[in-house]
Formats: sequence, C-alpha cells, structure tokens
Amino acid sequence: MSEAAIHSATAPVARPELLASLDPLLREWLPRQRWFAGKGRPVTGFSLVTANELLPSAGQLGLLHLLVRAHQPLTPAQGAGTQPGDCYQLLIGVREALPPHLAPALIGHVEEGPLAGHTVYEALHDPRPADVLLEALRTQARVGELRFERDRRQEIRGDLIPRLITAEQSNSSLVFGDTFILKLLRRVVPGVNPDLELPLMLSREGCPRVPAPAAWMVADLDEETYVLGVLQPYVQGAVDGWELALSELAKGGDLGGEGFAEEARALGRATAEVHTALARALPTVTLGHVQMELLVDGMTERLAAAVQAVPALRPYAAGLRAAFEALADLAAERQTWTAQRIHGDLHLGQCLRAPSGEWSLIDFEGEPSKPLAERRMPQPPLRDIAGMLRSFDYAAHAVPGALCSGDGVGDWADTCRAAYCAGYAEVAGRDPRADPVLLRAYETDKAIYEVLYEARHRPDWLPVPMAAIRRLAASP
Repeated sequence: MSEAAIHSATAPVARPELLASLDPLLREWLPRQRWFAGKGRPVTGFSLVTANELLPSAGQLGLLHLLVRAHQPLTPAQGAGTQPGDCYQLLIGVREALPPHLAPALIGHVEEGPLAGHTVYEALHDPRPADVLLEALRTQARVGELRFERDRRQEIRGDLIPRLITAEQSNSSLVFGDTFILKLLRRVVPGVNPDLELPLMLSREGCPRVPAPAAWMVADLDEETYVLGVLQPYVQGAVDGWELALSELAKGGDLGGEGFAEEARALGRATAEVHTALARALPTVTLGHVQMELLVDGMTERLAAAVQAVPALRPYAAGLRAAFEALADLAAERQTWTAQRIHGDLHLGQCLRAPSGEWSLIDFEGEPSKPLAERRMPQPPLRDIAGMLRSFDYAAHAVPGALCSGDGVGDWADTCRAAYCAGYAEVAGRDPRADPVLLRAYETDKAIYEVLYEARHRPDWLPVPMAAIRRLAASP
C-alpha cells in the first residue's frame, strides 16, 4: 500500500455508533485474550479513546485502529465502584465474510451501526492488514491521531512477508520476513514508555546488546503521547535463554551446570554491558537512608500481604523479614547505593542468544502492572540481577519430573548463578555478590512475589519458590 493510500484512509469514523455496535462483541471477546489484564472481573462497558481507519471499511477489507477503555468493577481491595478502565489497543479487520483460514481470529458479526452486516476479527492474523502497518511505519504516515516514525539509517523494505507470533505473551508481535519484529503494546498508558526509550538510548550509546528500534508507532492525544508499537531487527535463528536452559537440562547429563555455565557467564557480561551503557546515557542517583527506608518499607508491606494470602509463608515470615531489616540497618549506618535505569523485569525469557553466540536483552517495558512512573525510576542494578538469579532457579526445576526433586537441579542453578555473577563482574568491575545484603533483599522480595503468583495461578509450581523461601529465610 502506498503512502498516499494510507493518508486517504482517514475518513471520519462514526465513533459513538461504532463503539455501540461493537460493545456486545468486545465484552465477549476481550476478556478471553491473553493480554487482557482484568481477568476475573466483568466488563461493564467501554469508552472510546480514539478510532481511525487504516483501510476504509467500505471496501472489501477494512482495518480499524481503536483505543478503548474497558470499564470493570473494582476489586474488594480497591473499594467500591468502577475504575476508569485500562486502555487497550485493538486492530480490527472488517470483511463481509471471513475466509476459513481466519476463523480463529473471529470477534463476531455486527448487527447494527456503521458496520452492520459485516464480520469483524483480530486483524493481526491477516497478512494484508499487517502489510498496512509496515507500510505506515516505512513511509512515516500520519493517520488521525496516529503517528508513525522511523530511523532513516535502517532500511525497511515494503515486500516483507508478515507472520503473527502465536505464543502467549502480554502483547502481540509480528515478524516481517525474518528481518524485523513489530511489538504492539496492548494495554497502553500515556507517557514515555521504556520499551522505546531505553533501546533508543542504548542505540545512541552504541550498545550492541539491544536491537536498535527501526520504527515506532504512537498516538498523540490531549497533549499526551501513547507508545503503541516498536519495530526492531529480528534476530534470526535466536533462541531465548529460558528455552536454551531447558534444552540443556533436558539432555540430562549436566546437572552440575557446567555445560550451561559458559552461556550464563556470557549472559552476565551482556547484562553488565547494558547496565554500563544505561549509566552513561541517563542520570544516576545516590540512595541514602531515606530512600532505602522507603524501599524496605515496600518490601515489608509486600511480605505482610503475601503472608496473609498464602499461609505456607507464615513459618518463614520472621526470617524473610530479617533480610529486609538487615538492609535497613546498613542504610541506618549511612551506607549508600547507586541507582540508575535498569531493565526492570529481567529473566531468561527476556534474553536472546544468536547463532553466533552473542546475547541480546529485549522487552524493556518493565512490569506492566506497575505505574509507568515507577517503571522509569532509577533503581540499583542488583534488582535486575536478582531477577536473573531467580530465573536460573526456576529453569532448574522446570524440566519434567524435576519440581524440587533431588539435589542435582539445585547444583545446576548454583553453578549458573555463580557463572552469571562472575561474567557480570568481568565487565562491571564489581561482583554482585560483593553486596550480599541488598542482593538477598531483592531475591527475597522476588521469591515472595513468585509464591503469591504461583498460589493464585499455578499451585503445582508453588514448591519452586517455596524452596527458595526456605533458603533465604535461613540465610544469616
């Protein structure tokens, strides 16, 4: 599709009538999506933030881009009433009839309003709408409130064949010809999103450990900017760290971890390169007594809430609390720590190993459930490192039949954790284990979160973080 064609597709959308006609279909379809954050609560209604036609729906194939707020009752912990609603990005295809190969993408049949008599579906399953997105990025199109930008230093061809990644994830991703991957954020918030901000900064710093954004998609609304998607180079043939670790473990002959230790060491070096580049690119701050007191208070409050929710934690509560108290004691003695921008949600699944052996870090969005301002706050790099150390522990127990059985899996995790820290020290000049109190506090906080998550969603996995809880509670 040409740039002119994209710009011509900006005819006004009958917004109130459109949303009213889609409302009953979206109430049924949206809660079933993996990336819908409000599961377990009914959708009571929608409000339209913006609607734009990327392909006119009057033709044989239409493409609507919507930002909608899904309104839901508050949870008991949030109080009474209805919250304003999370804002979701929807790409809706419009056809008179859906071809059989697109049947899994069906949203429903519209009975009234401007799309009456048409079928609407999740457009990302359809190559033609995916082509429209790539062309808009390539040509830096403007469509209503939507703005498509790109880095002109990277060539974007218009003939790349798209395919949707169907693995479950909290967003949606399209691969174009094994050359680029477009990550489309589903739950969007106004402000500077670190998933675009940090890779751009790292690119300018010349850091090769993070794929440099080639293009991005935003919406400008009420003097606020919403980041909607980021196009980055696709690392062809790469495997993520989680799958690679499980593959090594499945071979069964290396429970000591030596076979994966060199990969863990290289990953430690890559992590340190990213942290070092971020510290150069963005301001760092010093955390003193007041800041650390707030950090410890947050950890302590999360522990108290988890103990109430998961009774299995109660015998270990005092030992876990001691990890946080030890950190508070160090802060009271006027010890300080340096904080900087970090990844924010680092684990083996956020790391890619290329066929060349080089590691890359991806997905800098942070924990989507946390406010954007909190995700963009400088934090000690040890928070990232603690997340990776917990990930090695999870991988060790994830092979079939290994859930907390035998000492071998623990030996594998210990070997990998040590190698990762040693690799980090080779680049950063300081071993993370040289700050054991802060590292233990962050590991403890992460393990408590894992216990709460597993108890709610995957009870069969609860023994994995509980094994770490017993270890951390008993640490001196």
